[in-house]
Amino acid sequence: MKEKAKAKVLLVEDSITDAKLVELAARKARWIGQLRVVKDGVDAYRFLTQAEGFEDAWRPDLILLDLNMPRMGGFGLLEKLQDHPPLRRIPVVVLTTSSAPEDVRKAYALHANCFVSKPPDFQTFAQTLLDIEEFWFKVCLTPGE
Repeated sequence: MKEKAKAKVLLVEDSITDAKLVELAARKARWIGQLRVVKDGVDAYRFLTQAEGFEDAWRPDLILLDLNMPRMGGFGLLEKLQDHPPLRRIPVVVLTTSSAPEDVRKAYALHANCFVSKPPDFQTFAQTLLDIEEFWFKVCLTPGE
């Protein structure tokens, strides 16, 4: 497997606790070079399109996306990404507390690349991020920019 440079990851997560958990787990995984956290789909879309307030935003290699957020949730962002050809090439991993079959079906119908339920404890959560790293940055070929 080819080793790639450290990833640029956009985390779309409204829970401060879950965002901190991802940051801690990412440090343990050592695969994230840059991590930007935004609180909802509105800010994520603004970041991805370098809208006002996000003019210096970079294009992420991967989006980790929660589903249930205020203003615009994960499903809304997935819909917006499909309308923007350069953005729909960015792999999206839905990382959410839900494991409801209807959420899984809807996320894939909106072209999410992967659906992962957040594990309940830090150790399992950290291992899940290592597994995401292994797949998306060591095994899988992605289109890049």
